Amino acid sequence: MRFRDRLARFFYGRYGTDALYYFLFGVYFVLWGALLFIGIPPVRLILSILQNCVFVWMIFRVFSRNTYKRRQENEAFLGFFKTIKNFFILTKNRIRDVKGFRYRKCTHCKAMLRLPKRKGEHPVICPRCKKRFIAKIRF
Repeated sequence: MRFRDRLARFFYGRYGTDALYYFLFGVYFVLWGALLFIGIPPVRLILSILQNCVFVWMIFRVFSRNTYKRRQENEAFLGFFKTIKNFFILTKNRIRDVKGFRYRKCTHCKAMLRLPKRKGEHPVICPRCKKRFIAKIRF
């Protein structure tokens, strides 16, 4: 019981894990897997150093008491990751809807709109900003 209390006291005020930690954990194991299959010594050395740096960064973030900075780092990572995730979701939707719909950006608010596939120029009202614009669909 005494060890448990000491451990709880040690971790009090520490940052802990977040989304960036789990991403770094995945990167660590991808590098570990790459080290298993790569036999070229200079490349193995570079990957090993990179893997150790990722591990040290993970541990530093978990035990850090500067929670404000760690939260800022995580928010920046989530913002970056969100743009990448949205790109792949939009690409998947474009492939899925290739027969019946076309995707165009609103000229005012830059929202991505899914429009029915009709050739020519068509008036469109953006559901987000309620502005009118002409959408050109060539094929």
